[in-house]
Amino acid sequence: MKTKTISPRFLKPLLPARLKNSHKGDYGRVLVVAGSRGMAGAAILAARAALKSGAGLVTVACPESERKNIVCALPEAMTFGAASAGGAFSVEAAAQVSAFARRQRIDVMLIGPGLGSSPGARAFAVKLLGTLAIPAVADADALNALSVAGLRSFKFAAGPLILTPHPGEAERLLGGKIKDRLSAAAGLAALSGGVAVLKGAGTLVCGGKIILKNLTGGPALAKGGSGDVLAGLCAGFFAQAGLKRGFNAGTAFQSAALAVYLHGLCGDLAAKKFTDRCVLAGELLDFLPAAIQRITK
Repeated sequence: MKTKTISPRFLKPLLPARLKNSHKGDYGRVLVVAGSRGMAGAAILAARAALKSGAGLVTVACPESERKNIVCALPEAMTFGAASAGGAFSVEAAAQVSAFARRQRIDVMLIGPGLGSSPGARAFAVKLLGTLAIPAVADADALNALSVAGLRSFKFAAGPLILTPHPGEAERLLGGKIKDRLSAAAGLAALSGGVAVLKGAGTLVCGGKIILKNLTGGPALAKGGSGDVLAGLCAGFFAQAGLKRGFNAGTAFQSAALAVYLHGLCGDLAAKKFTDRCVLAGELLDFLPAAIQRITK
């Protein structure tokens, strides 16, 4: 399998163009399925990242009990409240979210940030991924739910799919310790039939025959919420690229690479201003315009 480094030259033609005579429907409808009691912030960070990436319409599907917190924090996003128990999604919510996604013609679903680890939330995530047939990004607690269900035997309703695990989540999905990151990324991509983003120092993006290694980013990103921002960027760029060039393995791979590189570069730029120690996840997106300008020169 070939290994290459992500470069601005590779990414420049992948950034979706903004046409003068376009409208919000031209840039994708993203559904962020996220949040639970005490972790609404994860949903907010992910949805804000999807919006900031350029997605035209972003809706947060969340437990009805937590909906008010998200509405107040992110007025640019729409919300959909679904069945919940104890502040987390219940399994009954899967049918509600699926119906909503079909009715609203959602292009890409992001599922996982802040879902929680309750049995109901895990059953909800597994059922939704197994029944809602749209392109998806699976992150955080959705990955943990898949590891319990068994990734090797799980049947996703549709693809293409982007998985965004950190090393601990990757080990749970693979069922063992990671000895070689390249092999682990390739294994995750093969098992899911999609794209694997194995986070960490030198994040790897694997989409079949090629693995891309990212050299942007550093310790400024080692803070809670950073992964939620990355997942939102993946979903937002994927929605835009899919509408332009089709929702396929290629646009999933390219969108993930674009998101990973820009996310890391945002961390680098933020660290110059705030130091590696003081960067907050919510501040990363403030540096996205400058990061995009770096690769579009």
